[in-house]
Amino acid sequence: MQVSDFIQRADEILALGQAALATHYSTTMGTQVKSEQFAAFRSSALSFLVNLFGSTHPYCTDFDSRVTQTYPSHVEAGLGIVSAARSELAGGWLQTTRGLLSSEIFADFLEMADHLLSEKYKDAAAVIIGSSLEEHLRQLAVGAGVSTTRDKDGIAVPLKADSLNSELAKAVVYSKLNQKSVTAWLGLRNDAAHGRYDAYDQAQVLLMLEGVRQFMSRVPA
Repeated sequence: MQVSDFIQRADEILALGQAALATHYSTTMGTQVKSEQFAAFRSSALSFLVNLFGSTHPYCTDFDSRVTQTYPSHVEAGLGIVSAARSELAGGWLQTTRGLLSSEIFADFLEMADHLLSEKYKDAAAVIIGSSLEEHLRQLAVGAGVSTTRDKDGIAVPLKADSLNSELAKAVVYSKLNQKSVTAWLGLRNDAAHGRYDAYDQAQVLLMLEGVRQFMSRVPA
């Protein structure tokens, strides 16, 4: 899904909240809204926030604790939280945060590969570097709106890394020169994964490690 899809969903949920507010009526306990509309807003908003930010994010915990009863003030609090989340999406903050987290995770894996190389475990290092590269390609595709799946008999099948590389270059997410480098790195990863350990040496894995590091820095997700 693209950011625009999330923004559209946020707008739909905000509309549910406004619809709930429109059902307000007076009771002996004060003004309330219809429970059915309240439940639709609360459940939809919580599902959206949890899927997008994670259950421990302040947006989720705040919404869950503040939007608990069918009072207009609770609905208004929920609308404020969803509006704030929408603003983050529209401002690109979510993508920026995810990109930073991904960079840290990839750096940790590449550091692990570096350590394995220092211990002469070139084969395990090659697999880790290649897997990190493939995940980076998938994140690049998601960010650029390039499909990461293909339809096969009505089932969405994930594209292989080589296909992703081709589609990303076609979409000009990066250059043809980068595409050729990625192809070479993926080829080395495949050799390692399939036990063709004599097809490459320690020095080539070292070059792969540095090349992938520079590529991720040059073409961030």
